[in-house]
Formats: sequence, C-alpha cells, structure tokens
Amino acid sequence: MAGSLQGSPRISSKPVGLGFRDQSLGAYLDSASLRSISFCSQLHNFSFKSLNNTRQLQSYRTTAVVRAESRFDKMEIDISLSPRVNSVKPSKTVAITDQATALLQAGVPVIRLAAGEPDFDTPAVVAEAGINAIREGYTRYTPNAGTLELRSAICHKLKEENGISYTPDQILVSNGAKQSILQAALAVCSPGDEVIIPAPFWVSYPEMARLADATPVILSTHISENFLLDPKLLESKLSEKSRLLILCSPSNPTGSVYPRKLLEEIAQIVARHPRLLVLSDEIYEHIIYAPATHTSFASLPGMWERTLTVNGFSKAFAMTGWRLGYLAGPKHFVAACGKIQSQSTSGASSISQKAGVAALGLGYAGGEAVSTMVKAFRERRDYLVKSFRELEGVKISEPQGAFYLFLDFSCYYGAEANGFGLIKDSESLCRYLLDQAQVALVPGDAFGDDSCIRISYAASLSTVQAAVERIKNALISLKPAVPV
Repeated sequence: MAGSLQGSPRISSKPVGLGFRDQSLGAYLDSASLRSISFCSQLHNFSFKSLNNTRQLQSYRTTAVVRAESRFDKMEIDISLSPRVNSVKPSKTVAITDQATALLQAGVPVIRLAAGEPDFDTPAVVAEAGINAIREGYTRYTPNAGTLELRSAICHKLKEENGISYTPDQILVSNGAKQSILQAALAVCSPGDEVIIPAPFWVSYPEMARLADATPVILSTHISENFLLDPKLLESKLSEKSRLLILCSPSNPTGSVYPRKLLEEIAQIVARHPRLLVLSDEIYEHIIYAPATHTSFASLPGMWERTLTVNGFSKAFAMTGWRLGYLAGPKHFVAACGKIQSQSTSGASSISQKAGVAALGLGYAGGEAVSTMVKAFRERRDYLVKSFRELEGVKISEPQGAFYLFLDFSCYYGAEANGFGLIKDSESLCRYLLDQAQVALVPGDAFGDDSCIRISYAASLSTVQAAVERIKNALISLKPAVPV
C-alpha cells in the first residue's frame, strides 16, 4: 500500500552522561535497536531507593530518539524531559501506597499503614449534598475561584473558628489543599528565592519549591523537642533570599502541634524580614488531641498581611476523593494563585463544592461527626504509643494531632536480618517490614529524617493492632545494634 511503513518502527537511544536506563520508570532501552519500550512493574524487585533516582543534573539529560522509517521519509522525535521535571522526586508515600495496593491485589495480605487517608466514610449529610447536586443538575462549571456560596461559608468558618477575617474575593477554592500549596509557591517565588522548610516535612514541600524554581532550605528539628522548630535556628538561616516559610500544624508526619507562644516567637522573627511570607498548612487542624489547641498563624499580630492559609476537607471530613481545598490570604496573592488555576485546572468540582458547604454546616470544628472520628484516632494513637514504648531503644514523640506516629527506630540500624541482609537505614527497615511482616510503612528519609519511620493510624483499631503484632514479631529477631 502506498505510503505505508515498511517494517516495524525502530526505537533507539542516545545516552548522554548518565546512560540510558531510567530506573524510576522501569524503562529499558537497547542502544542498538528495540521493537518497543516496556515499562516494568516487578513487585518482588521493588525498591524504595529506586524512587529517588529520578533526580538528574540539568547537564545530564537523556535523549531518546524514535525513528519511524518509511520509503519516503525519516522522522526524529525528541522525547527528553524538562530539567524542572528531572529535578523533582516522585512522592514516596504515593509510590509505597500504590505498591502495597498492588501486592494486596496480587493476593499478598499486606496491611497498609502508609497513606494519610481516613478509613471513615464521608459523613452522610455531606455525601447526600453531593448526591443531591447531581440529581438537581448542579453539574456545570463553577467560577474559577469557587462558588460564592462555598467561599462565603469558608469566610464564616475562618472568622468563627480561627479568628481571621476574609472576604470571598480573598478565598480560592482548588482541587485539594495540595494544589493550593503548589499554586502559592508558584505565585510568590522567583528563581533564586529560598523556601524555608522545617524537617521532618511533608514529602511534597521541597519538590513544590523546586517546581517553582526556588531552593528548599531544610531546618532540622529533634524528637527530644517534639520536632518543633527552634526560633534561633530559623533566624540564623534567614537572608534576603528567604521568600516563603512553610509551617504545618498539626504536622504531617510527626503529629506535633505548635503552641501559640512558640508561633508568636516565630512571628516576631518573620516580622523583621520584609520579603518573607508564611504558608500555614492547617489541613489537620480539627484532628487534635486535648490539651493541645490549634492557632492559625494569620491570627497573630501583624501576620495577616503576609500569611497564606491553606486548608481543605480531605482529612477532617474524610473527603479525600472529593478533591476540595482552599487558600485564604491577601487579595493580591490569592488573585495571582487564581490566575495560575485559571490556566491549569479551572474551578473545583461543582458537586464537591456543594458537599463542602454541607461539611462546613456540620457545626463548630465539624460537630459530632468529626469529634467521633477524632476520638477513634486518639484511641489508636494511645494504643500505638503504649505498644512501641515496650520496645527497648525506640524513641517516641507523642503526637498531639493528625494521625501519624513518627518513630525513631535507628536503634535497629546495623542489625543483620537472616535471609534479608543489613538493616542500614529507614528505607531498608521498611523494606524488611514489608517483606517479613507484610506491613507497608513510609521510611523517614522521605520526610527528611532517616532515623525514623512513619506509621499512619488512619485505619481501624483492629488493623492497627494486627500491624503492631506483625511488626513486633519481625523485630524480635533483630537486636538493637546501637547502644541505648
């Protein structure tokens, strides 16, 4: 047939610097000739460490050229990726969760304690509001910033619960708090700016800074101080390049809650640096255990003008799949974020926004529906803390909020496991526990602290109890290698 390709397309690879095997994708290219590109997903060979291999220097770019040969022409396609994407690591929590799910689907009875997703159903009243939205034909685009109804409800919530006042044009509703954080970084950061991030941190903060062409500056905290930022350390690291400080309270991954007095000390330091803005991630604000209390950073004297407050519905209202979050701040910054959103996703789901209005109507701090979930989270936390305190050498900072336990298991590093090998870091310990205990956890190096691992107790108490039993049985053969 005229114009048809003669033979199969040939795919070749031109390695530059680092070669042409991309371990992060599992793509294998034969430099001579390949009939196809295959993307492998070998569960039994899974390695957390391979997830980190996507970071490449801009000077090392792998270019693969696809050549489609016919009797008439020869076409070359450059399939290289942008240096910005190559600088970003994939989310380890997402990867491990996907891996555990795949193992479960393959028949391996894995207990998944990696993801930060409540095991509760969305409250019935909230779900019904979404269902009614569909039935009533409320299925069209909404304004880019979100419906006036929802933004007004958010303003009311922030005034009544957080003591901060906004108007609807100072609110931007997005497809989850994650989108709100990224858009904030993109809106305010310029190349060469620095984003200050206390560690342990949520895995996405440094990568979002890199996507915004900014440099993440990591400030270490210590388990003995409940993983809270030392104001003196903060002050010593600030410069004219410092543009954004990210605070998360209650914290993912540690569950730490910043007391008001400490936030006031941080605010005094921030006030002395005109370029410095604060992004306050408050997604876990309602999941908090008395006597701890939540303080919104924007409510502190002089901080409203320079704070971008991010919140959402996923955690407190068990609405992860609804994808609904929001940003509140000075109109100038919010409008800039809205501009980015208008050219990317546009407005959030109309159905989800109706459900969001219903969620905010449940009462102060989510009313009885949320308090019931928080009570269950606290019971699980107490069980985990008590159980792991029985293990010699394990260090614990008791969480005051969220649903994570960030445990220092470094006492086991250096131990040799029969049939597995050396436990040398958080990654190898998590691989060992996945292999031997069939419990999926997240290594602390993903959060900037390799001495710890994160356990999510957003699962039923019976599931948590079974996981602890498996973990203890797997560790019993490992003697703490580091003197306590």
